[in-house]
Amino acid sequence: MNAARADIVIFGTVITMAEDDRTPAEAEGIAIADGRVLALGDREQLTPLVDASSEVIELSDAAILPGFVDSHIHPVFGLSLTRGADLSRCGTLSEVGAALTAELDRLTGDDWLLGWGLDPNVFGDEEVTNAFLDSVAGRRPAFVRLFDAHAAIASSRALEIAGVEGGAAFTDASRVVTDENGRPTGYLLEMQALGLVERVLPELSFEERAELLYEILLRMARAGFTSGQVQDLAPGTIELLERIEGDRDLPIRLRLSPWFEPGTPVAEVERLVALQGTRGRRWVVEGVKLMIDGTVDNGTAWLHEPDCLGESTASLWLDPEHYRAAMTELHRRGVPTTTHAIGDAGIDFVVRTIDGLPPGVATHRVEHIETMTDASLEVFVRSRATASMQPTHCTLFTKADGSDNWSRRLGEERAARGFRSRDLVRAGIPLALGSDWPVAPSDAVAILADAQLRRPHDDADAAAIHPEQALDAMDALRGLTTQPYRTIGSRGGMLEVGAVADVTVLDRDPRTVDPVALGSAEVLLTLVDGRPVVDRVSSLR
Repeated sequence: MNAARADIVIFGTVITMAEDDRTPAEAEGIAIADGRVLALGDREQLTPLVDASSEVIELSDAAILPGFVDSHIHPVFGLSLTRGADLSRCGTLSEVGAALTAELDRLTGDDWLLGWGLDPNVFGDEEVTNAFLDSVAGRRPAFVRLFDAHAAIASSRALEIAGVEGGAAFTDASRVVTDENGRPTGYLLEMQALGLVERVLPELSFEERAELLYEILLRMARAGFTSGQVQDLAPGTIELLERIEGDRDLPIRLRLSPWFEPGTPVAEVERLVALQGTRGRRWVVEGVKLMIDGTVDNGTAWLHEPDCLGESTASLWLDPEHYRAAMTELHRRGVPTTTHAIGDAGIDFVVRTIDGLPPGVATHRVEHIETMTDASLEVFVRSRATASMQPTHCTLFTKADGSDNWSRRLGEERAARGFRSRDLVRAGIPLALGSDWPVAPSDAVAILADAQLRRPHDDADAAAIHPEQALDAMDALRGLTTQPYRTIGSRGGMLEVGAVADVTVLDRDPRTVDPVALGSAEVLLTLVDGRPVVDRVSSLR
């Protein structure tokens, strides 16, 4: 028997994503033993590691890559955020009404009418209210979430049950939108306002939630991911993960960063520090997530000048200096952070805050970065901040002709500074990529393709949106492999001897294939700890 024996050997084109001279950029095969990379090399080098108990997989045309990381997901929040009718493909209010009517026909008893993924573009220039929802639901309570998860529309009956009134006060910039008479229109903006109705929604059982969470993570594995960075620690998350790991492994690894909510006293740092390092087999609590603003589409981003509707004028923090104080204390305690910053003023405030922190203590990442000035980019570089973006937010929710809600609100000049992924990479800023699921699909090949095309890969008629900001194939690949680790101050995302064997195998080489064809690539295998989670080739062997 060989002194070193492989559990699995996969032959194909191994793309190691190595960033130094210790590991070749490419190999003919990979050998895995005890959940780690045992060897990389050609057939002659790897064959001696095979014995009768080894599994050998021949995939001559496949690309074998480090396991992809989705750097922004909300799987537990997604349990509630994706209930009911999927409205994400509805382009008009009539289509929304038809989808909700179909969902209504499936309901019984006291069920609520629920929906998610609503694109505000369906309202055109009309005011966003619950009139369409009342017309469908009648006296049945109804609650529909907008695609960005920062806003929702509640029917009149739902507002009545929840006791929502126009004068509600919050510790952040959340808002219950009211009409000229002070009556709620049903439009709820940001988390605390949404929470007024969420607290009275019917709940899934714990076991239903655990099973649904497992299925969500399995779908992510099927889409090519072996890890996800969870930008929250939703209530019950740890208990759900422990329940799943009681009788099986998670399909992907999870790094969970609990929220420091706007308006929370700085003393909250103590609780968040105590959570750091809490872990299971494939999950760990690490880092903290903050939000400086909301979204452009709902008028809750923080812009230097109001949007074209006079909105997006302030931070989500009623006093932004409290954000600075929280960041200072988290940094002092060595806790890495990620901050949601979408508007140009919000991004500017965040990078200037990071720039004022002592170097070398913790890593701080800026998330989304939707419209950014040149001045902010200069501070970004100086601040040593890292970046995370979602290419499909640009390609799915904006249009080259500026006719979408996001572009109309910003106006031509600010929209032209949108989603500056190429500028960040050229400036030397580590850039991780992700989906923000359930805001956009957690689909690795779609993210890689759209990042290069700057349009939906499956819409040949769509014009590219500021194509000068497109990433090349290798920078896009780095965004799903090495950069998710660099942006949090870690090393990973490479296939090298001794590394954990998290592997994604595609049926084509993402470095050389046309991005349009890449968008339809098939994920053949995903391995976590060297064990297949997704296996679409066993039937061919």
